[in-house]
Amino acid sequence: MDRRIQKSRESIIEAFIQLLSEKNFEQITINQIAERANVSRGTVYLHFMDKFDLLDQCIKSHLVKLIESSLFCGVTGIFPSKEALLHSFRYLKEHALFYGAVLADQSVPEFRTRLQAALLRGLDKQIDMSGINQGRNKEIMLQFLASALAGMIEWWITSAEPYSTEELVDELWILMERNQMTPVPHV
Repeated sequence: MDRRIQKSRESIIEAFIQLLSEKNFEQITINQIAERANVSRGTVYLHFMDKFDLLDQCIKSHLVKLIESSLFCGVTGIFPSKEALLHSFRYLKEHALFYGAVLADQSVPEFRTRLQAALLRGLDKQIDMSGINQGRNKEIMLQFLASALAGMIEWWITSAEPYSTEELVDELWILMERNQMTPVPHV
Protein backbone atom coordinates (compact mmCIF):
# COMPACT_ATOMS: atom_id res chain seq x y z
CA MET A 1 0.00 0.00 0.00
CA ASP A 2 1.23 3.49 -0.86
CA ARG A 3 2.69 5.24 2.20
CA ARG A 4 0.41 8.26 1.83
CA ILE A 5 -2.67 6.04 1.69
CA GLN A 6 -1.46 4.10 4.72
CA LYS A 7 -0.74 7.32 6.60
CA SER A 8 -4.24 8.66 5.84
CA ARG A 9 -5.80 5.40 7.02
CA GLU A 10 -3.77 5.44 10.24
CA SER A 11 -4.70 9.10 10.84
CA ILE A 12 -8.38 8.28 10.41
CA ILE A 13 -8.17 5.35 12.84
CA GLU A 14 -6.20 7.40 15.38
CA ALA A 15 -8.69 10.28 15.13
CA PHE A 16 -11.59 7.87 15.55
CA ILE A 17 -10.06 6.28 18.65
CA GLN A 18 -9.40 9.70 20.17
CA LEU A 19 -13.00 10.75 19.52
CA LEU A 20 -14.26 7.45 20.90
CA SER A 21 -12.38 8.13 24.13
CA GLU A 22 -14.03 11.55 24.38
CA LYS A 23 -17.65 10.80 23.47
CA ASN A 24 -20.09 8.00 22.78
CA PHE A 25 -19.88 6.23 19.44
CA GLU A 26 -23.39 7.38 18.50
CA GLN A 27 -22.30 11.03 18.84
CA ILE A 28 -19.32 10.71 16.50
CA THR A 29 -19.76 11.85 12.90
CA ILE A 30 -17.71 11.25 9.78
CA ASN A 31 -17.14 15.02 9.62
CA GLN A 32 -15.60 14.99 13.09
CA ILE A 33 -13.38 12.05 12.20
CA ALA A 34 -12.24 13.72 8.98
CA GLU A 35 -11.59 17.03 10.72
CA ARG A 36 -9.59 15.39 13.54
CA ALA A 37 -7.60 13.30 11.03
CA ASN A 38 -7.02 16.36 8.85
CA VAL A 39 -8.46 14.62 5.77
CA SER A 40 -11.56 15.13 3.68
CA ARG A 41 -14.83 13.24 4.20
CA GLY A 42 -14.18 11.61 0.85
CA THR A 43 -10.87 10.24 2.11
CA VAL A 44 -12.62 8.66 5.08
CA TYR A 45 -15.12 7.04 2.70
CA LEU A 46 -12.28 5.76 0.49
CA HIS A 47 -11.11 3.68 3.45
CA PHE A 48 -14.36 2.88 5.28
CA MET A 49 -18.00 2.53 4.23
CA ASP A 50 -19.20 4.42 7.32
CA LYS A 51 -18.39 4.83 11.00
CA PHE A 52 -19.80 1.36 11.73
CA ASP A 53 -17.33 -0.18 9.28
CA LEU A 54 -14.53 1.85 10.88
CA LEU A 55 -15.54 0.59 14.33
CA ASP A 56 -15.80 -2.99 13.07
CA GLN A 57 -12.37 -2.87 11.46
CA CYS A 58 -10.83 -1.35 14.59
CA ILE A 59 -12.37 -4.05 16.78
CA LYS A 60 -11.22 -6.84 14.45
CA SER A 61 -7.72 -5.45 14.23
CA HIS A 62 -7.32 -4.95 17.98
CA LEU A 63 -8.73 -8.36 18.88
CA VAL A 64 -6.46 -10.09 16.34
CA LYS A 65 -3.47 -8.21 17.76
CA LEU A 66 -4.50 -9.06 21.31
CA ILE A 67 -4.74 -12.76 20.49
CA GLU A 68 -1.45 -12.63 18.56
CA SER A 69 0.18 -10.96 21.55
CA SER A 70 -0.59 -14.05 23.63
CA LEU A 71 0.83 -16.36 20.97
CA PHE A 72 4.18 -14.64 20.48
CA CYS A 73 6.08 -17.55 21.99
CA GLY A 74 4.83 -19.93 19.29
CA VAL A 75 2.67 -22.08 21.59
CA THR A 76 -0.99 -22.46 20.65
CA GLY A 77 -3.88 -21.47 22.88
CA ILE A 78 -5.18 -18.18 24.22
CA PHE A 79 -2.75 -17.92 27.17
CA PRO A 80 -0.17 -20.66 26.63
CA SER A 81 2.08 -19.41 29.44
CA LYS A 82 2.26 -16.85 32.20
CA GLU A 83 4.71 -14.91 30.03
CA ALA A 84 2.19 -14.87 27.16
CA LEU A 85 -0.55 -13.65 29.53
CA LEU A 86 1.78 -10.90 30.75
CA HIS A 87 2.55 -9.96 27.16
CA SER A 88 -1.21 -9.73 26.43
CA PHE A 89 -1.84 -7.45 29.40
CA ARG A 90 1.07 -5.27 28.37
CA TYR A 91 -0.55 -5.02 24.92
CA LEU A 92 -3.86 -4.07 26.58
CA LYS A 93 -2.10 -1.39 28.64
CA GLU A 94 -0.31 -0.04 25.56
CA HIS A 95 -3.65 0.27 23.75
CA ALA A 96 -5.72 1.24 26.79
CA LEU A 97 -7.16 4.29 25.02
CA PHE A 98 -8.94 2.07 22.48
CA TYR A 99 -9.91 -0.73 24.89
CA GLY A 100 -11.08 1.73 27.54
CA ALA A 101 -13.19 3.60 24.99
CA VAL A 102 -14.95 0.54 23.57
CA LEU A 103 -15.43 -1.11 26.95
CA ALA A 104 -16.85 2.04 28.58
CA ASP A 105 -19.14 2.99 25.68
CA GLN A 106 -22.56 1.39 26.20
CA SER A 107 -23.32 1.88 22.50
CA VAL A 108 -20.54 -0.60 21.58
CA PRO A 109 -21.73 -3.79 23.33
CA GLU A 110 -20.49 -6.07 20.55
CA PHE A 111 -16.88 -5.49 21.60
CA ARG A 112 -17.29 -7.33 24.90
CA THR A 113 -19.23 -10.07 23.13
CA ARG A 114 -16.45 -10.51 20.58
CA LEU A 115 -13.76 -10.40 23.29
CA GLN A 116 -15.58 -13.10 25.21
CA ALA A 117 -15.99 -15.23 22.05
CA ALA A 118 -12.23 -15.00 21.40
CA LEU A 119 -11.53 -16.04 25.00
CA LEU A 120 -13.96 -18.96 24.68
CA ARG A 121 -12.19 -20.27 21.58
CA GLY A 122 -8.78 -20.09 23.24
CA LEU A 123 -9.82 -21.46 26.60
CA ASP A 124 -11.55 -24.43 24.97
CA LYS A 125 -8.08 -25.67 23.98
CA GLN A 126 -6.56 -25.00 27.41
CA ILE A 127 -8.90 -26.41 30.04
CA ASP A 128 -7.87 -29.75 31.50
CA MET A 129 -11.02 -31.84 31.99
CA SER A 130 -9.25 -34.54 34.01
CA GLY A 131 -8.61 -34.54 37.76
CA ILE A 132 -10.99 -32.29 39.67
CA ASN A 133 -12.70 -31.28 36.43
CA GLN A 134 -13.49 -34.84 35.39
CA GLY A 135 -17.22 -35.27 34.92
CA ARG A 136 -17.85 -31.51 34.99
CA ASN A 137 -19.74 -29.72 32.24
CA LYS A 138 -17.05 -28.18 30.04
CA GLU A 139 -19.41 -25.71 28.35
CA ILE A 140 -20.54 -24.25 31.66
CA MET A 141 -16.93 -24.05 32.84
CA LEU A 142 -15.86 -22.33 29.62
CA GLN A 143 -18.66 -19.76 29.83
CA PHE A 144 -17.82 -19.02 33.45
CA LEU A 145 -14.09 -18.64 32.89
CA ALA A 146 -14.37 -16.61 29.68
CA SER A 147 -16.84 -14.27 31.38
CA ALA A 148 -14.51 -13.95 34.36
CA LEU A 149 -11.50 -13.12 32.19
CA ALA A 150 -13.46 -10.68 30.03
CA GLY A 151 -14.75 -9.06 33.23
CA MET A 152 -11.23 -8.81 34.64
CA ILE A 153 -9.97 -7.18 31.45
CA GLU A 154 -12.91 -4.77 31.42
CA TRP A 155 -12.51 -3.89 35.10
CA TRP A 156 -8.74 -3.42 34.86
CA ILE A 157 -8.90 -1.20 31.77
CA THR A 158 -11.93 0.89 32.78
CA SER A 159 -10.52 1.34 36.31
CA ALA A 160 -7.35 2.90 34.86
CA GLU A 161 -5.21 -0.17 35.62
CA PRO A 162 -5.26 -0.02 39.45
CA TYR A 163 -2.60 -2.76 39.62
CA SER A 164 0.54 -3.24 37.60
CA THR A 165 0.44 -5.74 34.76
CA GLU A 166 2.85 -7.96 36.68
CA GLU A 167 0.75 -7.99 39.86
CA LEU A 168 -2.48 -8.58 37.96
CA VAL A 169 -1.00 -11.43 35.92
CA ASP A 170 0.52 -13.05 39.03
CA GLU A 171 -2.92 -13.10 40.67
CA LEU A 172 -4.73 -14.21 37.50
CA TRP A 173 -2.23 -17.03 36.90
CA ILE A 174 -2.77 -18.34 40.44
CA LEU A 175 -6.54 -18.28 39.88
CA MET A 176 -6.12 -20.01 36.51
CA GLU A 177 -3.93 -22.71 38.08
CA ARG A 178 -6.50 -23.27 40.83
CA ASN A 179 -9.17 -23.78 38.18
CA GLN A 180 -6.94 -25.92 35.96
CA MET A 181 -6.99 -23.33 33.19
CA THR A 182 -3.25 -23.25 32.69
CA PRO A 183 -1.73 -25.39 29.95
CA VAL A 184 -1.33 -29.06 30.72
CA PRO A 185 2.38 -29.98 30.82
CA HIS A 186 3.29 -32.48 28.12
CA VAL A 187 4.89 -35.59 29.59
